[in-house]
Amino acid sequence: MVKLLRVGIILGGMSSEKEVSLNSGRNVYDNLDRERYEAVPIFMDGAGRLWIIPWQLVSQNTTADISDHLAQDARRISYEGLRDEIDFAFISLHGKYGDDGCIQGLLEILGIPYTGPGVLASALGMDKSVQQKILKAEGVDVPESMVVGEDTWLQDKEVARQRITEAFTIPFVVKPVREGSSMGVTIVRDPGMLEDAMAGAFKWDRAALIEEYLEGVEFSCIVLEGEEGPAILGVTEIHPQSDFYSYDDKYMPGRCSKFTPPRNIPADVVDRIKASVIKAFETLGFRSYGRIDGFVLDDGRVLITDPNSSSGMAPSSFFFEQAAEAGMLPSMILSGLVEASAGIHGEKKGPLQ
Repeated sequence: MVKLLRVGIILGGMSSEKEVSLNSGRNVYDNLDRERYEAVPIFMDGAGRLWIIPWQLVSQNTTADISDHLAQDARRISYEGLRDEIDFAFISLHGKYGDDGCIQGLLEILGIPYTGPGVLASALGMDKSVQQKILKAEGVDVPESMVVGEDTWLQDKEVARQRITEAFTIPFVVKPVREGSSMGVTIVRDPGMLEDAMAGAFKWDRAALIEEYLEGVEFSCIVLEGEEGPAILGVTEIHPQSDFYSYDDKYMPGRCSKFTPPRNIPADVVDRIKASVIKAFETLGFRSYGRIDGFVLDDGRVLITDPNSSSGMAPSSFFFEQAAEAGMLPSMILSGLVEASAGIHGEKKGPLQ
């Protein structure tokens, strides 16, 4: 009998996006090709501990539901014990400790190949301020922004407020520097909203990114790395119901209209989107795959707003929507991602970069 590659699907986690991570991991588990891979669901609990869970727990509704059953129904494993359980890690963790280089560093030390980029690129994909500086230096258009630390804000709010209002006209956006799924994001539409907006951002991070408000059409692109380099899987045009692409718009059914391929973006602008997206992917050192978001402004400019070193993998995610448009079943694109990622790790010298 042919030995199947043991693919550990790491889901759950310690971030604000743990429920999104659970949904992604569940869908990967359900669609992984069982003729090629042995799917091993690995749950990270709120304390960062790892558990191999049975398929009955994968179907639980929330991470809290799973956690209630761990002691009785799951098997606890140590970090170093991962090497005895899996041959490859499919990272379905989102947010802090999952997208930011933490789990990638652990897997590098253990010698386990994984999906997505390495430690540095993953950290850059999480830090909105640093990624904008790097992209801007390389000629990729990004929004105008500034960072205000929590200590700076609390030390003298009036001075910080003056700096912000001198740099940005209303409306502008306040968000945590390192957070995903639109957590802690506020559009400041009058000066009285700034206090609560900053508090909302500091709930999730010790630094807030103040960013210009963009008028235009939002887009998202999945990028896959193949033998000939990174290529665009598809371009999706996004029309949220809320003032911005909020958590509810992203994950609640019926809250957002998405069009793949775009309906309202001209073909020549789509070509410019693809060029900007590939340049952002390469500039930040992403490997394997990623999701790059941006805006087409009313004046025709293309701005990259949110490069992500991974992607949500719920059934209605950009990843599977764009794969379907390209004629690929979920099992097909997941197999392609695993094989491409394994090949990338097979060629590296030292940690992935």
